[in-house]
Amino acid sequence: MKHNPGKSALHLCFLLLSFLTLQAEDFTYTLNVDQPAPYVKEPVILTLDLNQTNHDVVMLFNFDIRQSEDYTFQRLDIKETESYHDLKIHYVYLIYPLKSGDINITFDLTKKVTTDESLAYSFSGDRDNVKTLVTKNTPIDLPPLQLRVKPLPEGTLLVGDFALNYGIKKHQAKAYEPLPFQVTIKGKGYPPLLERVLPKEGNFTRFTEKPIVKSVATTGGTQSTVTYPMALSHSQSFTLPPIRLIAFDPQSEKSYTLDIPSQQFNIEQVESRHLVDTVDSPDIAKEDWSWLRTLSGYIVAFFAGYMTALSWRWTKKKREKEAHPLVQKIRNCKDEKALLQVLIAADNSEFTSSIEKLEDSLYGNGKISLNQVKQDVLEKII
Repeated sequence: MKHNPGKSALHLCFLLLSFLTLQAEDFTYTLNVDQPAPYVKEPVILTLDLNQTNHDVVMLFNFDIRQSEDYTFQRLDIKETESYHDLKIHYVYLIYPLKSGDINITFDLTKKVTTDESLAYSFSGDRDNVKTLVTKNTPIDLPPLQLRVKPLPEGTLLVGDFALNYGIKKHQAKAYEPLPFQVTIKGKGYPPLLERVLPKEGNFTRFTEKPIVKSVATTGGTQSTVTYPMALSHSQSFTLPPIRLIAFDPQSEKSYTLDIPSQQFNIEQVESRHLVDTVDSPDIAKEDWSWLRTLSGYIVAFFAGYMTALSWRWTKKKREKEAHPLVQKIRNCKDEKALLQVLIAADNSEFTSSIEKLEDSLYGNGKISLNQVKQDVLEKII
């Protein structure tokens, strides 16, 4: 077998990058990524384990990944095992690199040391008047973790394993009547959010709304369903050109396309007798503006239908929110720790800021209103 020393050295480098176990003062930490050389927008799972080694003190930690334009991230899980003076914490993050080349994932870690007496004193007040925990805080300079990000094939719009469905209710309409058109992209990968779905070609009128996004992030990646509600209209028959979206699957390392074939729309013309006056020399004040009233009527009808749909969706969303199983669980939480456990178990990225506030209140110096945190969380449900 032919030996390639360069390739072996590179493989060893990736292993070192993806798994770092280091000794710090009073604790050890292990950083691990499952993909040291991902493609742009390919999911990367990062884990951090913190293990207390100095058992003479009470130790707490605050940890997070730093914000960067080079990547996006969200915390998926945090598990804490706390025995007497022996703290162990396991963090799990989902990261999406946003550009190719070498990028550095950087961190913020603070070690907090206190005593049993100070900890007992901080909880000696009543539930609504917890006393401030006194800690000695030390910022820890963790070395950045480097990813070697591979570029995507030219023209790639979506990254992951997706399928596309589209719906067109009708292909015939009157002049200027809106033709509803809906596109849904569903699958696993970087959330399939596009600046536009409809092609620039074609002189028909386009009506678009913000996409409806449903995403759930897990250690296997992000499962998304994104729906694009639209409508088309024109005064005469027209053709919607074919739509082709280029996607790339990092698992198979192959490109594929999501296609919508060309669509023909037949528009019923307004009869000429409604547009042309039969009088040879009409009075200027009596010009026929019926076409404008017709157009205005269609526009008003379209927006009336649009507002009705919005009202129905708002009412439906309100009913769903009240019926959501998390609502009652959150309302039943009597303290910060109970609420923290419910939010972590929910595994919803929308709760990240609330989780951090609760952690800071329980393990740091933060002060919060439990009712306000509950209200913030309830507003984010559905």
